[in-house]
Amino acid sequence: MKRNICVVTGTRAEYGLLYWLMKEIQSDNDLKLQIIATGMHLSPEFGLTYKEIEKEFNIDKKIEMLLSSDTAIGISKSMGLAQISFAEAYDELKPDLIVLLGDRYEIFSASSTALIANIPVVHLHGGETTEGAFDEAIRHSITKMSHLHFTAAEEYKNRVIQLGEDPSRVFNVGGMGIENIKRLKLLSKEEFEESINFKLNKKNILVTFHPVTLENLTAKEQFQELLDAIDELKDTNIIFTKANSDTDGRIINQMCDEYAFKNSHKSICFTSLGQVRYLSALQYIDAIVGNSSSGITEAPSFKIGTINIGDRQKGRLKAESVIDCDSLHSSITLAFNKLYSKEFKNILINTNNPYGDGYASEKIIKELKKVDLNNILKKSFFDIKGFV
Repeated sequence: MKRNICVVTGTRAEYGLLYWLMKEIQSDNDLKLQIIATGMHLSPEFGLTYKEIEKEFNIDKKIEMLLSSDTAIGISKSMGLAQISFAEAYDELKPDLIVLLGDRYEIFSASSTALIANIPVVHLHGGETTEGAFDEAIRHSITKMSHLHFTAAEEYKNRVIQLGEDPSRVFNVGGMGIENIKRLKLLSKEEFEESINFKLNKKNILVTFHPVTLENLTAKEQFQELLDAIDELKDTNIIFTKANSDTDGRIINQMCDEYAFKNSHKSICFTSLGQVRYLSALQYIDAIVGNSSSGITEAPSFKIGTINIGDRQKGRLKAESVIDCDSLHSSITLAFNKLYSKEFKNILINTNNPYGDGYASEKIIKELKKVDLNNILKKSFFDIKGFV
């Protein structure tokens, strides 16, 4: 009997990270891939990205959950809707294992439903910290509801164990994004420019900014500070990719559209570039600017800079290519000055990515096939006292 491995995905970025693992599951004779698409994938506002999934895979269940509101109330109601539908989907699909990645609220709904349904959960990218967002608490909560853990670094593995998880069930496999860089065929500069209908300049940056749920300044105030700093850049083109469906995400997306419209000679805005175009862009830009985890986990592999704004990624393992700054105009301007300094360019040449070797999927598949499911649901809290 093949093991049913159900992968849940709710965002374009997450699907990109899961892509090669899904491919490996699909091609393995001992495993059967099941896919549940939810969240932003099914929203016209966010590009109906489930269509990208369907070019490569069969989607077993589509779970509608997003409401028109991106307020705290709207997000909480979306989580409730998701939980109802996940319960029905799991009952029909009868998966042996649920595979979840990261820290988003739809993934929390998927894991809590699996917990009640007595379905073991495999969690990817646990143990990381994002102190500026409630994602931090969600990620650690998913860890406690999970039964098998695959982390992106040894430091994160140790943190999962610190949360009381059995070391024999925690594996450091490296970051999922590195595998995309190694295995995807990326576009040439000419192909990339043609694909986005936009010419690159002498200098180029890619901006991705998500709302930070635990900071004092509003999303609108923070993003305006960034736009003011970008406005002062000379001979620089800007590629915007829009925010996720987090609280106040629509405000940022509206500001992206307005800025790109007013400055169409030097900027362009996308709901989603898709994995190939996004990673291709990293070959030709000077930096990722904003607060996306991609600037931390993927950008260092391209020897480009990252201007990491605010506390959203605070606590993550970072390469020397990451410039941290706060969300004020003056601080962001200083970060741009450093980015284009001769000293920093020398640092980029010798940058190493701390997130692994790019063979995460192969390592995960090995464990998915051999893990004993008979007693996996029973968990004892592992006390780190005496553990080295």
